[in-house]
Amino acid sequence: MYPTKAYAAQNAGRHLGPFQITRHDIGPHDVLIDILYCGICHSDIHQVRDEWGGSIFPMVPGHEIAGIVTSVGAKVTRFKTGDKVGVGCFVDSCRQCRDCQDGYEQFCRQVVWTYNGLERDGKTPTYGGYSTRIVADENYVLRIPTNLPLDAAAPLLCAGITTYSPLRHWQTGPGKKVAVLGLGGLGHVAVKIAKAMGADVTVLSHSSKKQEDALHLGANDFYATSDSKIFEKLARQFDFILNTVSAELDWNQYLNLLARDGAMVLVGLPNKTLPVAPFSLIVNRRSLAGSAIGGIRETQEMLDFCGKHNIASNIEIIPIQKINEAYERVVKGDVKYRFVIDTASLKV
Repeated sequence: MYPTKAYAAQNAGRHLGPFQITRHDIGPHDVLIDILYCGICHSDIHQVRDEWGGSIFPMVPGHEIAGIVTSVGAKVTRFKTGDKVGVGCFVDSCRQCRDCQDGYEQFCRQVVWTYNGLERDGKTPTYGGYSTRIVADENYVLRIPTNLPLDAAAPLLCAGITTYSPLRHWQTGPGKKVAVLGLGGLGHVAVKIAKAMGADVTVLSHSSKKQEDALHLGANDFYATSDSKIFEKLARQFDFILNTVSAELDWNQYLNLLARDGAMVLVGLPNKTLPVAPFSLIVNRRSLAGSAIGGIRETQEMLDFCGKHNIASNIEIIPIQKINEAYERVVKGDVKYRFVIDTASLKV
């Protein structure tokens, strides 16, 4: 057993603070990872505040985990001590259902989330990456390309795969006009990935404040949607819209920006159910869909793609002691573009 320093929320609405957890012994197929960095995802905040319901406390958040392998089980074949690795949103699944067999473990009905979940025994809570180490099955651990810095690679374990998966599934690439709605923790990575895939990329944001950043990240165009004339100007322009925004928007306005057979895919999670006019979909045979992370195979593919194209997140590194302040800043959109915890601060 491994006593491990962590930060936890004791119940909904409480600030996170120091907490001690115990990681289980290394099994034959397990690896022990010294966590060096962990990204802060907006979903961490939703779950700590029990905004989606069903939160398990005490909760140690964090599913954008990057670190170094420090020990391996007797039957481990994929990793060795010293390897740069990551752990994403889940750490186990049933391995036998159709989804698991097809490489879509994220849809498994018995998926084990990295935190705020229960292990396969149905009783033991899982604890995430706001901690100094984790033990994980080698089949759910990802290899991080050696050319990517661990701190900036950490958010790829959620933000990266959340945006890569739909861009790949809907076959965006050369000849495709892609709009990224929202330039935040998800959107800024989406711009980089879509551009590397060869798409023509436009960023749609509420105001013009992020125009310079969008173009610097590789976008071909930028439009501020606060100007209502933009929706008329851009009507039927895009093959694909990736909606990364969690705020309440009129989805019908954006569906009307799609060309024939275009698709808008949601990866942001508004708190309320939003209405969609059937006419917005029927005209030009448009589609409205959702997407959630990816399986292990696709996540590794994403990391390798990012390594090949030198894609990583734009980050601000913080000590764990500033986590509560960082949460407030995330809610206000006051970060460019992803907070990453330096877990060495847990050892102070």
